[in-house]
Amino acid sequence: MADTKKIAVIAGDGIGPEVVAEAIKVMKKTEELYGLSFEFEHGLFGGIAIDEKGTPLPQETLDMCKAADAVLLGAVGGPKWDNNPKELRPETGLLGIRKALGLFSNIRPAKIFDCLKDASTLKPEVLEGTDLIVVRELTGGIYFGDKFRREGANGEEAVDTCVYNVHEVERIVRQAFEIARTRRKKLASVDKANVLETSRLWREVVNRIAPEYPDVELEHVLVDNCAMQLLRRPASFDVIVTENMFGDILSDEAAMLTGSIGMLSSASLGEGAFGLYEPVHGSAPDIAGQGIANPIATILSVALMYRLTFGYHEAAQSIEDAVASVLDAGHRTADIATDRSKAVGTQQMGDLIVAAMK
Repeated sequence: MADTKKIAVIAGDGIGPEVVAEAIKVMKKTEELYGLSFEFEHGLFGGIAIDEKGTPLPQETLDMCKAADAVLLGAVGGPKWDNNPKELRPETGLLGIRKALGLFSNIRPAKIFDCLKDASTLKPEVLEGTDLIVVRELTGGIYFGDKFRREGANGEEAVDTCVYNVHEVERIVRQAFEIARTRRKKLASVDKANVLETSRLWREVVNRIAPEYPDVELEHVLVDNCAMQLLRRPASFDVIVTENMFGDILSDEAAMLTGSIGMLSSASLGEGAFGLYEPVHGSAPDIAGQGIANPIATILSVALMYRLTFGYHEAAQSIEDAVASVLDAGHRTADIATDRSKAVGTQQMGDLIVAAMK
């Protein structure tokens, strides 16, 4: 029996509780199959925390996360809270928890399942062989720079500042090089060095670090060109590393290569093994409670957790293989089904994946 790992579970809003329930079901199956042991503790976060605690990130939830070995997050937000002041918005809680837990990088894989090529809007021959990871810097850049409004010559102006220091760039770039070493040994560093001073600093740091990784092929790509090449030649990318806002946009673009954002997992990492794992998709309040949400992204986030935080590679492979076999057998949730009348529900998809695990 493995040491018991503490998992902080934050189901969140909308479909979050539904997809998280299926992920926990898969984790309990791995306890049976591989002798793993998990202790689950649940906390409030996001919109539901605003309603019940008056804040998107209650201190008790943050304390729970800090005491855990990993965090499993569902989804947060919804139109109910869209008009709230900044401090009472679910998204403010997300920024706060990343900062408080020191989660400076976001890892988003985008891999094409052969049986789902037709679900993408791109031609199958363009998608062939696509298997990439976007490594996004998460706690710096324009999202965290000074923001203010002022009176200008033509009336009110709004200002957002983009700030990066050498340390912030170094740690995310080294992490990306290390990930590339475990894959196809190709790294694309994405910036806007022809225009932005922060990007010129970014590129200088990347070039200084690159000689430490002679086994990894480095390519510099301007962000606008990268957005185009992701649609033109996605299979040529292995690991993409970039700053916060560019990564936010490019990772969503990469997600849609798969045909559904409901298929994409993600990890937010800091120093050491600790990580927060969540699906890329949002809370989808329009389908919440209907039992039709796709739980695969959350389930694959568990596989990421097993690989990146715990080193449970065999159990992770079992999850990934089970997902592939269920999809190969033709089972689909509504978001990826060509015939929605034959789609399976959230719980049924979870049950099918558990049954396929070996």
